[in-house]
Amino acid sequence: MGFLDFFKKSEKEKPTVVKPDPIEDMEAYSGMRVEVTTFDGRLLFVAKLQRLRGSMAELYQYSEADIPPDTEPMRVRIRGYHDHERKAVYMEGTISPGPMHIWQVEELVVTRIGNDRAFFRLSTDIEATVTTFGGIGAGEKPCRLLNISVGGACIGSEYPYREGDKFLLKVKLMDDRDISAMFCQVLRIIDKGNSVYEYGCRFLELNENDQEKITQNIFAVQRKQRGTY
Repeated sequence: MGFLDFFKKSEKEKPTVVKPDPIEDMEAYSGMRVEVTTFDGRLLFVAKLQRLRGSMAELYQYSEADIPPDTEPMRVRIRGYHDHERKAVYMEGTISPGPMHIWQVEELVVTRIGNDRAFFRLSTDIEATVTTFGGIGAGEKPCRLLNISVGGACIGSEYPYREGDKFLLKVKLMDDRDISAMFCQVLRIIDKGNSVYEYGCRFLELNENDQEKITQNIFAVQRKQRGTY
């Protein structure tokens, strides 16, 4: 056998590489925090994706559910966030209710991966305050909460802040709820003109309990806006 014939034969005998199912390719993973919405964008509940196996999984619900527990199986969108890749993961699946706030998921597929925001954002227009610490402009100043999600918020203010600035955001999302206080960092700045600015902020140092409280408040405001509270 010639030298070149040996390499030609080796190339032919290479095993066929089969690309794994995208669900099992770490685009989605057990323990991922997800939001379940209808196809028209209505938030149903927040959960953790667990027991992922092929195109099946379970959703451990830990927010209020905006659908009755005895509902028929329904097709939904499931949006999560990949902690390692820092990307939003968009999925679709059919969910069915189970005991102990556990939903069974079938026909689960990843539809796309994006760099956009992972969490559902609720539009608001609520009075709030920003408190900065240290420096000439330190102290509490008024602002407007324009939208909020579990991961961050957008505020409107007449006061200038810089990208990277950190402050304490306080807001009462509903009259019958306690004031929520979130430590924030400015990520984006939009100059609206006439000395009005919009600031896209992310929440810092939130633990699991803090996230659940914000989620519950977001659900309450959403239901009130739809007149179902």
